[in-house]
Amino acid sequence: MTQEAHVTQGPLTTEAGAPVADNQNSETAGLGGPVLVQDQLLLEKLAHFNRERIPERVVHARGAGAYGTFTLTRDVSQWTRAKFLSEVGKQTETFLRFSTVAGNLGAADAVRDPRGWALKFYTEEGNYDLVGNNTPVFFIRDAIKFPDFIHTQKRDPYTGSQEADNVWDFWGLSPESTHQVTWLFGDRGIPASYRHMDGFGSHTFQWNNEAGEVFWVKYHFKTDQGIKNLTQDEANKLAGEDPDSHQRDLREAIERGEFPTWSVQVQIMPAAEAATYRFNPFDLTKVWPHADYPPIEIGKLELNRNPENVFAEVEQAIFSPAHFVPGIGPSPDKMLQGRLFAYGDAHRYRVGINADHLPVNRPHATEARTHSRDGFLYDGRHKGAKNYEPNSFGGPFQTDRALWQPVPVTGATGNHETPRHAEDNDFVQAGNLYRLMSEDEKGRLIDNLSGFLAKVSREDIVDRAVNNFRQADGDFGKRLEAAVQALRG
Repeated sequence: MTQEAHVTQGPLTTEAGAPVADNQNSETAGLGGPVLVQDQLLLEKLAHFNRERIPERVVHARGAGAYGTFTLTRDVSQWTRAKFLSEVGKQTETFLRFSTVAGNLGAADAVRDPRGWALKFYTEEGNYDLVGNNTPVFFIRDAIKFPDFIHTQKRDPYTGSQEADNVWDFWGLSPESTHQVTWLFGDRGIPASYRHMDGFGSHTFQWNNEAGEVFWVKYHFKTDQGIKNLTQDEANKLAGEDPDSHQRDLREAIERGEFPTWSVQVQIMPAAEAATYRFNPFDLTKVWPHADYPPIEIGKLELNRNPENVFAEVEQAIFSPAHFVPGIGPSPDKMLQGRLFAYGDAHRYRVGINADHLPVNRPHATEARTHSRDGFLYDGRHKGAKNYEPNSFGGPFQTDRALWQPVPVTGATGNHETPRHAEDNDFVQAGNLYRLMSEDEKGRLIDNLSGFLAKVSREDIVDRAVNNFRQADGDFGKRLEAAVQALRG
């Protein structure tokens, strides 16, 4: 039976067979507002996607991690009331998990792929998880497209291999990916090690201070070891000789006492400036140019202790963008809004409903007080305490103070496209990135892109992909087209 025999024609439907009106934009509370829980297509897609593989992670399966400390070096109380950011010199224990995105648990480290950057702060107000990547942007801006995107990066259900046709078909039909693809196929697409790359929160988050003032923030972690990358040829050789290269490098550096560090920076945007900023500040495919909002150094992150058991502490570690503390919260970023649901749902499925009880996941500087009971691997910690609230038996109670400030919304509910600001389009920042590169960097970028794109079987997919880069920069598209044609004969 051929692959074509399995193609089903007709309208896209939900799992229950209802027709799907919009598979590109999740439903929000007005234009630019938060995503609505009533968007059952979004929740259905993310929940189904989280359960497609067992027991390893569907994405970010291949990883390594280490414990460390975050030290605050600048007073940021004018922007946030988070206690772990309240006093210069204050230290907070952390756990950082690095990962690749597409590979499975046994995949090689030295591959061209974004690197996950999942950082847990064990604060006195509970755990705060910052879950980003080693790139400041991503391929898509709406979580409703995430399962489709990852399906193109994973093994094809018919061939069992990653297919260039699938990858470039999706990227070509999703022009917002052009910026991240330019990052990925540039020099920083294959870091030499986890120690020699930057990290980013990637999303925009909310900080709010004691007075209730709101600020939008982006996190940057700049490696103090210096940026080091691998060429494609170097990576191919290393992946074959030492598939565990990045994991080994991190572990052995810490064993030698060479503790890697990162300088922690933030970009701060007053909330009132967001509406008129030239780029949509909540679009994950865009950066805030440093000339507009210069990074401010606020601290130092150091990794100084290896896990004693990789499975117990790295594989069973869970991170969720929904794990906030007072003074920090979400933004209307539609990718972030989807992740607030999807990550916790994935952990409950993969590790279990009591995953937060495991040593690597439970709070270290305080204790969790909940009314949740029972479930797989429940440890009986609550003993005979009541399991409801309110109660008159001295149980935990609500504080009546939200962790973050509300975001005003207007307009009708609906499947709204992410709002466009004055200078927004899908190509402008990809073009800016290309023009920042030296001639040597541009040459390697063209070689990397053309080598992969030349594997595509259909000319229309190639033409569409090349046209996206041509719209980013004319020279970019012209050189890429010539390189692909030369390889395809």
